This record gives sequence, structure tokens and C-alpha cells, in this order.
Amino acid sequence: MPLAEFPQRLLAYMIDMALLTAVAFVLFIPAFVVVFLQIDFPDPYGPEPDFGTVFADYFLPFLLLELGLFALMMLLYFLYAVEYMHRSGQTLGKKAMKIRIVPLDPALRLTRGMAAKRYLVEYGGGMLLPFFSWVDGLWQLADKPYQQTLHDKFARTVVVKVSP
Repeated sequence: MPLAEFPQRLLAYMIDMALLTAVAFVLFIPAFVVVFLQIDFPDPYGPEPDFGTVFADYFLPFLLLELGLFALMMLLYFLYAVEYMHRSGQTLGKKAMKIRIVPLDPALRLTRGMAAKRYLVEYGGGMLLPFFSWVDGLWQLADKPYQQTLHDKFARTVVVKVSP
């Protein structure tokens, strides 16, 4: 099968991230409004609050909200990426761009473990190491013969064009 090209993969990734970002906004905006409305802001003409009060009453609720939403989004990203890939080898972005993830060994089937490995390297590495996402995504431009990213190499997968 012909390999997917860099522009196809990039656009599929952008579509997936746009969908996941829209879901994040749908979850985040109501949660932010609820937390914001719960805060009792001090009188601007009254005495200046101390650091402990500012931290505990204003900063901490938003920090906890962000941490909770971050954990929720990582779980949703995991379910989206791993389950879609495991079922059909395609996320919605990949379906739109007519590309699919397949095992490097044609005798194998794409497993949930392979999809989870791809996710852990792609998203986990991107969160832990500065510029890893750039290196990972651009790696395919120099990789021969399979045009694999680092997360493809780790999971032993390749991205191919879906036959018309």
C-alpha cells in the first residue's frame, strides 16, 4: 500500500486536534464560569489581601480546575486516539484524509497495545520533553523507507493511504 504523505498526516492531526479542542472548550467554559461565580472577590477599595488569602481563595480553585480538566482531557485523548485506531486504524481526521494506521508487519493486526504505545510516545513525550512533538512529527521527512514518526517506530506501525 502507498505510504501517507506528510501533508496528509499533518492535516489529519490538525483535524483531530480541532475536534478535541472543541470538546475541551465545551467542558472548560462551563466549569470556569461555575468556579468564577463561586469566588467572593474582595472590595477593591478595602485593605489589600495577604498572599495566603489570594493563593487559597483565587489562585488555588483555578489551578485545581486546570489540573482536573487536564487529567480529563488526557483521558479523552487516550480514548479517542487508542479506541479509534484500534477499531479501524483511523481517527476522524485520518478518515477525512483517507489514511490509516497499520502494523509494519503485514501479517499482524493493529492491537490496542500498539495504539496505546503510539499515544504514549506521541502525547507523553510531547508533554515531558521540550520540542519533542516537533522532532517526532518531522522525523517522518527524513525516515526511509517507511516515513515513520518516532511514535510509529516505537509502536511498529506505519501510516498508509486508504485505497479509493
